[in-house]
Amino acid sequence: MVYSIKFAIQYYQLFKQPPHKMEPINLRSFKVKVSKNKRKMKIFLSRLEKKAPRRLDKIAEEVDKEIWQEVDCLTCSNCCRSMTPTFTKKDTERISAHFNQTPDEFREKWLYKDKQDDWMNTKTPCQFLELKTNMCSIYTIRPEDCAGFPHFSKKKMTDYIHVHKQNIEYCPATYKMVEKMQLRFEGKL
Repeated sequence: MVYSIKFAIQYYQLFKQPPHKMEPINLRSFKVKVSKNKRKMKIFLSRLEKKAPRRLDKIAEEVDKEIWQEVDCLTCSNCCRSMTPTFTKKDTERISAHFNQTPDEFREKWLYKDKQDDWMNTKTPCQFLELKTNMCSIYTIRPEDCAGFPHFSKKKMTDYIHVHKQNIEYCPATYKMVEKMQLRFEGKL
């Protein structure tokens, strides 16, 4: 991976270490790991939810910083390939304007309403994912749900554990977060 000098300086100032090459995500081996460890991880998250240790949110922030030094979403894009975001009214207004459509035209072309009355993509992978580069073609105006994914610092850790339980199956960053939390709280729950 080639880094610009500006990026290297910003990275060093932020993390006080030179940038390192992140290993690409191998989705096949990721899915094998998930199938072996999913149950234990969900049990661990349930314990965290029921009996949250002191400083849980602070530790979650620390783990969050560590994860993004190890995981590069552009080598994965599994969330865009296998999940669909929820589109809010603001999302559909913003994105439809970009395409010179009305929100109704946009929804008719790309979305459906699910059982909970949420607007979702009609297909996966996401129609805005560039499959060759793993990049979002509407990144600057993407849905709020995508912008916040994988939702590590969206709310208090215990308020979002139900989402992490789901996401460990799809997101290597979430899987790694739970793995690191397990190590930090080993024998304490």
